[in-house]
Amino acid sequence: MALATDDALNTRTWRIIHAAMEVHKQLGPGLLESAYRACLTHELRGMGMAVVTGVVLPVFYKGLSVESSYTIDLVVDREVVVELKAVEVVLPVHKAQLLTYLKLARYPVGLLLNFNVPLMKNGVTRLLNNK
Repeated sequence: MALATDDALNTRTWRIIHAAMEVHKQLGPGLLESAYRACLTHELRGMGMAVVTGVVLPVFYKGLSVESSYTIDLVVDREVVVELKAVEVVLPVHKAQLLTYLKLARYPVGLLLNFNVPLMKNGVTRLLNNK
């Protein structure tokens, strides 16, 4: 799989953010994360983007494969990890979780989208995998 250019990744993440803003505009804050996941998936697929939900993330440690229950909320176009939240405050642990997912799964960029905000633009965090 060839990695996208920076411009292509920027365009892709902008499209995902735009879709999240549309979902938030229609639904508003206060729902469960699962509702936002279903609606965002529908919105992204309607835009022609490939979306895989509930991607299982195994953990490997010194040759040991640890069966875990870690799942990535969405992987878009095989390059962008999208972690969804519906929380009052995004904590440093939420950002650390996304960075760890990016490292373990070797994806270049991730979005942390918190839908429990009055304005969706305030619920968006974009993180890069600096490896």
